[in-house]
Amino acid sequence: MSSETEIRPFRVDMPGEAIADLRRRVAATCWPTRELVDDASQGVQQAMLQELARYWAADHDWRRCEAELNALPQYTTEIDGVDIHFIHVRSRHQNALPLIITHGWPGSVIELLGVIGPLTDPTAHGGSAGDAFDLVLPSIPGYGFSGQPAEVGWDPGRIAHAWAELMRRLDYDRYVAQGGDQGASVTDAMARQAPNGLAGIHLNLLTFFPTDVLAAVFGGGPVPEGLVKRVAVALLAAHAEKKDPTALEAVAAVFKRGYFVEMPEHPQTIGYALTDTPVGLAAWMLDHDADSYQKISRAFLDKQPAGGLTRDKILDNITLYWLTGTATSSARLYWESGRSIAALVASGKKPPELKLPVAFTVFPGEIFQAPRAWAEKVYPNLIYFHQAAKGGHFAAWEEPRLFSEEIRAAFTSLR
Repeated sequence: MSSETEIRPFRVDMPGEAIADLRRRVAATCWPTRELVDDASQGVQQAMLQELARYWAADHDWRRCEAELNALPQYTTEIDGVDIHFIHVRSRHQNALPLIITHGWPGSVIELLGVIGPLTDPTAHGGSAGDAFDLVLPSIPGYGFSGQPAEVGWDPGRIAHAWAELMRRLDYDRYVAQGGDQGASVTDAMARQAPNGLAGIHLNLLTFFPTDVLAAVFGGGPVPEGLVKRVAVALLAAHAEKKDPTALEAVAAVFKRGYFVEMPEHPQTIGYALTDTPVGLAAWMLDHDADSYQKISRAFLDKQPAGGLTRDKILDNITLYWLTGTATSSARLYWESGRSIAALVASGKKPPELKLPVAFTVFPGEIFQAPRAWAEKVYPNLIYFHQAAKGGHFAAWEEPRLFSEEIRAAFTSLR
């Protein structure tokens, strides 16, 4: 293997001064006046954020997170000019199915740590040896410990190509892929590119929509026939007067969220603030969706975490963004995605047809509840569709065992 394709061991060891500086900045936060309402309709609430800041400055232990990461096999390798960080855990069981999982924003590989055990060692977590996976968890370029791209063009399609090359370098000639949030866009792109060895994918967020849905959301077209009304937590929180919003309305609400407007338009602008104030970065990341925000608020104010969404794990993830200085570079992926979509629309071409098997899970606390009819329109070869009993946008983080069970079921027919 040449130096350009070499796979190098990696360990996390952030400078002590950087950690001390973070604590100083958190303690020196300049706070705005309190919100004027008793709910989250004006955004992240001050009482919760002040408790987060207190715990962050006084009690959170980043070195504990480092130790957890360093207990896992971590590596870096250069692909297409960018160093890619990844965790690679091989199962002890024979004939394990290789699986590459891509995180999203505002997440990282930290949100996936809880599924490593259940997926690679299923017999210790209620499964059988035949359910085992070899697991590859890469950090998206511009996120975490991966390098920050020095040129434009790193959209989901380019990342998908990089992931295919990563799996080739790991000598996997047959594998499956999974993703949610931005990871779903990357995984969808992988399936459309259909690299040698990719046998199928699983998604837990729909990022590619039927044309009639897009027409209804952006063009005022008719509501798609047969659309089932569902309660969407995110939309209920933002528009409490609506009692039964449709999945269509929930999708429209996503495109109005602050981060979803600003980061595809001007990631550099918001990046200045996010790189200067850690508490501001935390607020921006927590204002992602109403369901996750409510659960995180309970973790800090009531000390009642929702599964893996504990105070320490939440702050591990935010601290990772801060210490690696990736608030701006991670936001640029939204800009890149927007440009690639706009270019496709302007070309008048249809996206590449997706023929590979696709599995899909809907979690009840997700930003919107994608009906099966939507998934079937986008993915003609839909081999699995299931509505999980619990879990939200960060399903692998919040409910690692349930998420792992979904992955096992989704890929059973592809083993």
